[in-house]
Amino acid sequence: MLVLRYLASFYHYVNYEVSDPRVNGWFLMGTPWPGATILGLYLMFVLKWGPKWMENKKPFRIDSIIKYYNLAQVVICAFLFVEGFRLGYLRGYSFLCQPVDYSPTEVPIMIARRCYYYFLVKVLDLLDTIFFVLRKKQNQVSFLHVYHHTGMVMLIWSGVKWFPGGHGVFMGFINSFVHVVMYFYYFLTSVSPKYKGNLWWKKYITQLQIIQFGMIFLQWFVLLFQPNCTFPKWPLFVILPQNLFMFCLFLDFYYQAYMKKAASKPRPVKATDSGTQNGVQPPESWPHEKATTADGDGGQCIERGKTKALVTS
Repeated sequence: MLVLRYLASFYHYVNYEVSDPRVNGWFLMGTPWPGATILGLYLMFVLKWGPKWMENKKPFRIDSIIKYYNLAQVVICAFLFVEGFRLGYLRGYSFLCQPVDYSPTEVPIMIARRCYYYFLVKVLDLLDTIFFVLRKKQNQVSFLHVYHHTGMVMLIWSGVKWFPGGHGVFMGFINSFVHVVMYFYYFLTSVSPKYKGNLWWKKYITQLQIIQFGMIFLQWFVLLFQPNCTFPKWPLFVILPQNLFMFCLFLDFYYQAYMKKAASKPRPVKATDSGTQNGVQPPESWPHEKATTADGDGGQCIERGKTKALVTS
């Protein structure tokens, strides 16, 4: 009984007393339970209910929905990126140490609002996985994909709840820029088939994602050497390992998909050899792995025989 009373007291303290009172009345922000319910339903659908429901059904033809979804992502993320400049870094926001302004004045509230909009975008991102399930591309619903989307919703909700602004703005700022580029590519592939298989697009998008995780890691790492910075230090124990983990995974993906693949390409054979066309062996007969991009779904997939791994940002 004493333990339950302590837990109830701790929950009240964390959820109400030390949280930002400006955000508590916003949708999904009052308590963690609505967001937890959404994530629970999401996980059950993409891992169990959805695949079972689609087992004897044909894939849904939702190309138009995906096209407009990708376009909406471009517009929303571009808005958040511009607002990060306008309200933050053009007004003197520091990359090294930026405390949260909790005052109920115009600009700090606008910054808190933009952080909240970024959280809603992370909730919207869950549709990426749902689209995979509805199109019967369950192989792309990998652990990394689901882990990343679920973790981002939880992480950004926590950021908005306790420190909507300050040092944490940089993560949403740079990630919004990356998503503008990424979803614009997915939009193009959903509009015109000629962009599908354009490998240099995927290559540089992956490089951009790697740079993103590296910059976020470094921007939070400098807080360790800012003893007088009043921004909370406890998020470091979550954000630093998370970004280092994602950085390594994307770096491995880049090596497997582009560097190793390029090194293992066979040299062209003579046109007189059987099974050749214009003097080059057909790509589908090359023995090395093939890197593909999901058609407008917001994911990248490496296929090696029977092993497939999805990586998203």
